[in-house]
Amino acid sequence: MDGSSSGKWLCLVVCVLTLLKTEGASIPLTIVQTAAARGAVCLDGSPPGYHFERGSGSGIDSWLVHMEGGGWCESVESCVSRRDTYKGSSSKMEKTMGFSGILGSKQAANPDFYNWNRIKIRYCDGSSFTGDVAAVDPKTKLYYRGERIWQAVVDDLLAKGMKNARNAILSGCSAGGLAAILHCDRFRSLLPASARVKCVSDAGYFIHGTDISGGSRIESFFGQVVRTHGSAKNLPASCTSKMRPELCFFPQYVAQTMRTPLFVINSAYDSWQLKNILAPTAVDSKKEWKNCKLDLKKCSAAQLQTVQNYRTQFLKAVNIGLGTSSRGLWINSCYAHCQSGSVSTWLADKSPVVGNTKMGKAVGDWFYDRSAFEKIDCPYPCNPTCVSVDSES
Repeated sequence: MDGSSSGKWLCLVVCVLTLLKTEGASIPLTIVQTAAARGAVCLDGSPPGYHFERGSGSGIDSWLVHMEGGGWCESVESCVSRRDTYKGSSSKMEKTMGFSGILGSKQAANPDFYNWNRIKIRYCDGSSFTGDVAAVDPKTKLYYRGERIWQAVVDDLLAKGMKNARNAILSGCSAGGLAAILHCDRFRSLLPASARVKCVSDAGYFIHGTDISGGSRIESFFGQVVRTHGSAKNLPASCTSKMRPELCFFPQYVAQTMRTPLFVINSAYDSWQLKNILAPTAVDSKKEWKNCKLDLKKCSAAQLQTVQNYRTQFLKAVNIGLGTSSRGLWINSCYAHCQSGSVSTWLADKSPVVGNTKMGKAVGDWFYDRSAFEKIDCPYPCNPTCVSVDSES
């Protein structure tokens, strides 16, 4: 092969690799400019945004609205720290984004939802889209308006055709997965009564768990989130009428009175929960859990037993929170967090399975009522199909 031919082949390879890298990564960020007039803004006061890929063919009247995750800010200090990042400002968000997993556009990789209208709502409020404080501190210039953001984006989508939906899913991962639970019934109420509407929460079933000190650091943390963002009035009234508002940030108490069908994708050994609910740094002063909570293979026998006990707590919270009539469960034993957004874990050849079923098939079968799906994996480390995933998308 002469130099000229070699150069042409090299150019071709580079061009193909570039195309593969960017394919699907060109879904633009839509800024909801009208949101600012109603005070529906990110932490820094910028208008919210979302990425939208139009449906086609049989999916033209079907809508999948997915909410991005990214933790919470529970204090002025922590909200200031995210205000000037993509987690607090639409001006800092990437202008284009690729979709995969549950949002993927390839029929082979996402056969039930590939041609739906697919949306990812960007997360820039730090409250799982629940906050609403009218006043703005002139010193910090922080806006706590997550609930207004959610409503403004949904209104924008309704105007773009979602008001005529025949099928719809509200989903999310991590803090977005929690938001999918908290907003599920309201989402259902905004769509036609004749539509099939269900919700999917991925890694959003955060439990009211006991940590290694015997306390519940997560209860205090969620309480701070609710108070900082003024979220109490926006949490489901069916829950807040019975218990303290901060407890209604926990899915196990909200899901008990939900009317809309809910599918829960979660690991019983969710990496975020093990790090922040079971063994938060604040109660591990000697850092005895530092290695274990990052890699279960590094746990001592006693620590691993504590981890197994956390799985028991988690499964109890799931059974308390969810009725059996319309729920879906895909609970695996992988050390992971957010599994539905990746092509490798959604429905690929080597995706993890529970009950011999990949999550993409389980969700599709459940949504279309082809078959019910409620499967809970055996205890760690029994599942050889596990793939390590730790994201918040």
